[in-house]
Amino acid sequence: MSYIAVVDYGVGNLKSVSNAFAYLGIETKITGDPDELELAQAIVLPGVGAFPDAAEKLRATGLDQSVVKQGRKKPVLGICLGMQLLLDRGEEVRPCPGLGVIKGVCARIPTEEKLPHIGWNSLTFPNRSPLFEGVDEGSYVYFVHSFSAQHTDPDQVSAVSQYGVPVIAAVQNGNFFGCQFHPEKSGETGLAILQNFAGLTR
Repeated sequence: MSYIAVVDYGVGNLKSVSNAFAYLGIETKITGDPDELELAQAIVLPGVGAFPDAAEKLRATGLDQSVVKQGRKKPVLGICLGMQLLLDRGEEVRPCPGLGVIKGVCARIPTEEKLPHIGWNSLTFPNRSPLFEGVDEGSYVYFVHSFSAQHTDPDQVSAVSQYGVPVIAAVQNGNFFGCQFHPEKSGETGLAILQNFAGLTR
């Protein structure tokens, strides 16, 4: 049976991601088992909450190494906190190492706008990624966050939004993809992005 693994490491937002893929007719399995990550066609690393708590849970279960290992041979998508965990380190609450597969630091958005940033914002694409195939420049997606990727490699930035300052909305490095926004809550645009991700397994 082919499926996309949704990594369960003790932080929320698993079901809404799984439900969005189910709507598209794509099989998922919510799991914290490294063997099931090995058998999956692709992996989604979701998450809501604080960076250090999530990073420590990943390390405590050994799932940090499993996700990095699997990303060498299959697509991995980090969503919101999951994207932030792909970075070199986080500065939320206290400095903490991330998975180090995307260059950059997770830090508070340096904006004068109200935080958390909650709402719909449009995307521009400095570097085209297969994740956004068929998605028009200016399409709107849904954000809920106070922290974002900063000090990144410009070549790894695939989408940018604006919230008083430019905000990195998506990244890619090889098989590792990240969305700061929630595609599972972003209507038809978000579903198209998830469909594109699933299509990378073919």
